This record gives sequence, structure tokens and C-alpha cells, in this order.
Amino acid sequence: MLDTVPQPLAEFLDSALNWVYSFQGTFEPTVVLVPDVLRDAVQQLSDAIGFDVATLNMTLALFLCYPLAGFMNLLPFGPIRHFFNFLLGAFLIQFVVGVQWIHQLITSLVVYLMLMILPRKVNRWLVPTFVMLYCVLGHLHRQYINYLGWDLDFTSFQMVITQKLYMMAYNLYDAEVLASGVENRASKKCAQYSLPELPNILEYLGYTFAFSCVLSGPAFEFSVYKKACDGTHLYDNSGKPLGKLPSRFWPTLFPLLKSLGSMAFFVVVGGSFPLLDTVDPQHNIPTILTDEFLAKPWIYRYCYQWVGLMAIRCKYYLAWTSSEGANNLWYAGFDGFDEKGNALGWTTAHNMNILGFEMGESIQAVSKEWNIKTSLWLTRYVYIRSNGNLLAVYGTSAFWHGFYPGYYMFFLSVPLLTFAERLAKKKISPYFSPKKWSPYGILGIITTSFFIEYMVLPFVLLARDWSFAGWKSHYFFGHIIPILFLVFGRFLPTPKKSDSEKKTK
Repeated sequence: MLDTVPQPLAEFLDSALNWVYSFQGTFEPTVVLVPDVLRDAVQQLSDAIGFDVATLNMTLALFLCYPLAGFMNLLPFGPIRHFFNFLLGAFLIQFVVGVQWIHQLITSLVVYLMLMILPRKVNRWLVPTFVMLYCVLGHLHRQYINYLGWDLDFTSFQMVITQKLYMMAYNLYDAEVLASGVENRASKKCAQYSLPELPNILEYLGYTFAFSCVLSGPAFEFSVYKKACDGTHLYDNSGKPLGKLPSRFWPTLFPLLKSLGSMAFFVVVGGSFPLLDTVDPQHNIPTILTDEFLAKPWIYRYCYQWVGLMAIRCKYYLAWTSSEGANNLWYAGFDGFDEKGNALGWTTAHNMNILGFEMGESIQAVSKEWNIKTSLWLTRYVYIRSNGNLLAVYGTSAFWHGFYPGYYMFFLSVPLLTFAERLAKKKISPYFSPKKWSPYGILGIITTSFFIEYMVLPFVLLARDWSFAGWKSHYFFGHIIPILFLVFGRFLPTPKKSDSEKKTK
């Protein structure tokens, strides 16, 4: 990226970055939670198995959350849980990215100061602006100094805390609005998460650093986190259980098994079907764009890419399911009980429905199963707050992810599939069974996956020229077919409502 930045701007950016880097020595002494003996042991393990240290640190940290969650479950409810959430979360971030943990602390303290002294109606836009700007600068810094690099840094953790503090600012504002009696549809919809008072600093830091979701999410509201620490989703004020406490064995074990399976699939299958160059993925032409690979038959190339992309998704499955299991182990992922004492389930930390995504019968169905809590964040705190402005939703999501051209090529192209799908549901679907596993439903699963694997390719290739070449290698079918259908499909007869109802019956 340095070659594309004008020289005067590059000089200014380098000067600014050198000033920021000058503080590293000041903050290095804060990295006190990870002993040298542990770092040396990880380095030796890394050398022995051939994994880079950063990836190994992240993987070990994800699985380390399980014994930490077991320890948390032994602690009494109350302030001590907040303290250890902060302490253990800080330890995990220091273990993975070292001194960069300071970004998490700085962001947390600056926002807490804002929440203390500024009116809530101001913080509802100022806090989201600040945390998004901090996240954006982190992405831009990463792209500037390490364009197309896959090295792990603080930005992935920053994305999680951005969601948390974004939500908290609105939670406090909603409580004020509801107390005033002012009619506000968005505040009413999120009333159960509203916060009448600002949490004390210990509760707040426990929330922002909560160990079981600090690495990969999910980011849930403070009120949900607080119940897990004070036990009010399990017991009443007298200490009596609100219902029969469900076993956490399977809700913990099943996500753990999924995470292990995802890791195995990524290592074994991903290693056999690499999309990027295995020697230098940052600089060398991706494997799937080499002349040798492009000389192979198209059906082979597309099936190869299909499997390779599935393997890459397993990295996310590993992180999300591991976090889910760790949260469930100390009941942070338990939804609580209804008024009759019936258990509500374990959806609080559930961030990914793997089979639902991989076998989604439509773009809409697939979207609902991927990164579920982020979708809820965008719905509750962007979509309904902007009166259903999709541009605000897509813009927030895009900025939150970063600024690689491939992200925007994907985000700007997916609506094309969405529009084509809506037209198909209007013109074609009423003639067939609405059941997912009917012949038409199975065709929908295959078609959806077929087009998604095409559209999502730039999300992995990242660079504009690589992404464009990737689509070109598939003859742009993922764009051409939906456009043709939108142009000519509108001339298809629309089934009468009565016919549609009869077919459904």
C-alpha cells in the first residue's frame, strides 16, 4: 500500500506513527500478567510444530477460556466475578498481542469518562462515533503498514469492544428516554437492555474485558453480562432457584466438539485446498489465480474454490463455537427462566449456526445464521435507530470490518443477489412447496451456496485486482445471471394470491 500513497502524505503518516510508537516504551511495563516462562514454552511449541507464534497464541487462548470458565464458575456471585473477568480478559489479550492490549484499556477508560460527564443524549452519538473512529484508525494502520498481511493485531479485539461500548451508550440513553415518558419506538424495543445507572468502574471493566468473549465475541449487552455475574438469571433475591438449573455439560461440550472439528477441517482440508500462495500469501499471486491453476477446467476450479472457502470459514467457526462453549460453562450463555420456571435455552452466546449457514436455502436465511450477535447489534443500534436506513447499516458494517477493496466489492454486490432472490420469491416460489427439504428447497440450497461462494471470494483475496481477477476467472456469472434475471424475470406472470395459498396448503 505504501506505493499507492502520495509521498507528502506518506511522510506525514510515518511521522504521526513514529510519534504513536514512541509511547510503546511507556506502556511495555503494563504487560505484567504473562510470565516469561509461558512465552518461552509457547515459542518452543511453535518451533516444534511449525505454527507461527501469533496463531498459536490465539488458538491456545481460545481453548484456555474453558479452564478459566471452570474457575469462574467456582467463584461466588458478586464483585469478585467482575474483578476476575477484567483480570483474566487482560491476561488473554496480553498473551496474544502483548503491549497492544493497551488499546482495549484506553478505549474503555476514555468512554467511561465520557459516560460519566456528558449528557446521555450526547453520548448516544458521540460514543459510537469515538469507538468506530478508533476501530477505523486501527484498520487503516494495519493496512498501511502491513497491506494484505494476515498478522494478528489488536483490531479483532477492538471490533468486539466497539460493539459493547456502542450498545452501552444507547442502553443508558434508552433508560433516560423511557423514564421521561417520551415516545420512542427504538427505545421501547430495547427496553429490556436499558441501564438506569452507569455501572461502577469494576463492573464496567469486567464487562469490557470479559474473558470468555474478549477474543472473538459475541458482544452481548451489559445487562446480560451482569446477570451472569450476580446470578439473577438463576436465583431470586432470597437465593432460591428460579427454576430447575439445567446441566451445562452438553451446552459446553457440543460447541467444544464443533470448534475442534472446525480446527481439524481448517488444518487438513485448508492445507490441501489453499486459495492463497502458501509461501508468501501477502505478495505472491494467489494459488487460484496462477496460470497453471487457471488452465484447469472451470468446474474443477470452482469446486476447488468451494472447498477452500469452506475451510477458511472454519477459522471463524473455531473462534465462535469455542467462545460459546466457554460462556456456557459458567452460565453466561444461559438465557435464564420464564415466569413459570422453564429454562429458556442457551442462545446468549450462540453466534453461528454452521449447518444453517452452509445449507441455507436463501440469501436471507444464510445472513441470519452468520455472526448472529453482530447482526443483532446492527439491527438494534443502527437499523431501528436510523428508521430502517439500509445505507447506514451497510456503511457501519463495512467500516467496522475495514477498508480492503474486497470487502466493498462484496458488500456492494450482495444486494444484487438479494434483489434477484426477492423477484424469484414473487414470480417462481409460489408454484412450489415452501418446505426446505422439498426438491425446490434443495435446489434453493444448492443455488444459494453456488452464488455465495462466488460473491464472497473478494472477502478472502482482499486486493482489488486479485478480487476482480477472481470474479473474472468465473466469467462474472454471479453478476451476469442475477442481472439478466432482474431484467427479464419481471416479465414472468405473477401467481395469483389464491393459487399461491392453494399451493401452500
